[in-house]
Amino acid sequence: MNSPVYTMWLRQVKKYLRSKSRIIGSLGQPILFLVALGFGLGTLYKLANGGNFMDFLAPGIIAMSILFTSMFTGIEVIWDRQFGFLKETLVAPVTRFKIMFGRTLGGATTGIFQGILVLIIATIIGFRPELALIPVALVFMVLIGLFFTSLGTAIASKLEDMQGFNLIMNFLVMPLFFLSGALFPLQDAPGFLKVISYFDPLTYGVDGLRATLAGASQFGIGIDLAVCTVLTLIVLFIGAKMFSDVQI
Repeated sequence: MNSPVYTMWLRQVKKYLRSKSRIIGSLGQPILFLVALGFGLGTLYKLANGGNFMDFLAPGIIAMSILFTSMFTGIEVIWDRQFGFLKETLVAPVTRFKIMFGRTLGGATTGIFQGILVLIIATIIGFRPELALIPVALVFMVLIGLFFTSLGTAIASKLEDMQGFNLIMNFLVMPLFFLSGALFPLQDAPGFLKVISYFDPLTYGVDGLRATLAGASQFGIGIDLAVCTVLTLIVLFIGAKMFSDVQI
């Protein structure tokens, strides 16, 4: 296939698969959360009549893994600019949207792969997902991956400094994760945190994964899917516009 979208997608995926240290290293934090929180707080969660804490926690950690992996693929835009690859790509006789879309699909694919690995690990250590709804869960993984890869690409398109990108990503990623309900039930959260969480796009991704994998939902699969789809399309459009304005 000679499609520029496929070519850019394949490049992102090959870079990811060839970096074994990156794959293994990015699993460290999710495993730590699953083991430390899953077993450490599991007893307290049961005493509060909350059921199996691992069933509650695992979907949030899967979303976290996709979030981190997808967002930080944006740094490759800065890396490619510094080493001249971006210039060679952008002067090719293809639209910048196709280049950006291929990169976004590649980044989302690596995020989804990472999420699947975390799902497998969580299942090994005690999580019991709803097997019948795993295909729907994969749809939510795709939407989360596309959203945050597009967001990371959009931000990187306006930056030239990798240290600055990392600072901005950490400033965004940690609040998005902690306010999404990945680690605690939003129903029991203070009112102001609950309101803020409604404006967190990851909240609906986490809730969608929890609905499909654990059978528990705050908003319902329909609302989660609709919100994630609309937000992903919006951010994809914004990311394409910002990437098309990149100066080389």
